[in-house]
Amino acid sequence: METASNMIKARETDWLRGAAIGSSIAIGYIPASLTFGLLAKGTGLTLLETIAMSLFVYAGASQYMALTLIAIGTGTIEIILTTFIVNIRHLLMSASIRAKMEDTHPVKRAITAFGITDEVFALVTSQDRRLTNGFVIGVAVIAYVSWVVHSAVGYIVGSALPATLQQGMGVALYAMFIALLIPSVRKHRSVLILAGTAALLNGLFSLFFPSGWSIILATLIASVGYEIGKAKKGARA
Repeated sequence: METASNMIKARETDWLRGAAIGSSIAIGYIPASLTFGLLAKGTGLTLLETIAMSLFVYAGASQYMALTLIAIGTGTIEIILTTFIVNIRHLLMSASIRAKMEDTHPVKRAITAFGITDEVFALVTSQDRRLTNGFVIGVAVIAYVSWVVHSAVGYIVGSALPATLQQGMGVALYAMFIALLIPSVRKHRSVLILAGTAALLNGLFSLFFPSGWSIILATLIASVGYEIGKAKKGARA
């Protein structure tokens, strides 16, 4: 009984420690999730749809991209495929964390995998000790709650804005993407080439395909070409 009690206390401690460390991510998510809620209102989503997207998709860049696709009238299948392509890196992040975690029930692992974002991945993999399921979930839950709650708050704030400002939020969506791109371009000039190639391909494909499919094809071809170029450059080095 004493051993079981100690195990429960240890798990609670791991969870609380994860939540405490993850609070930095939760705070960092506030401006991004507020902005998402504002833009969702400008795109025409309802409050329930906005909350549901944050609840079930929970992927910042993909949610912003989905808003863009919704705004231009893209079909459901295209939006799902585009989101999958953008989020495919999460498979690798989850596999990497799994290798460092204790062995747990598959359901617990699935819940943990759902909560993995770029920020959560960076934080938990920086830990020196072996990861426990409680710790990772503690980090993920507080970040998740912050994202969902502030998405709703952003939407409500957007509803209180004057109608003219609400109509202008569609333009702000594109400005948001530019703001997300600029820091990456400053760190890696090759990102500018990748973004430019994808934009040119999208413009070309949009002449022959629906907007959603042109984005998917442009993203795939530009990404594959970028990775091939990196591989060749590495081989020469």
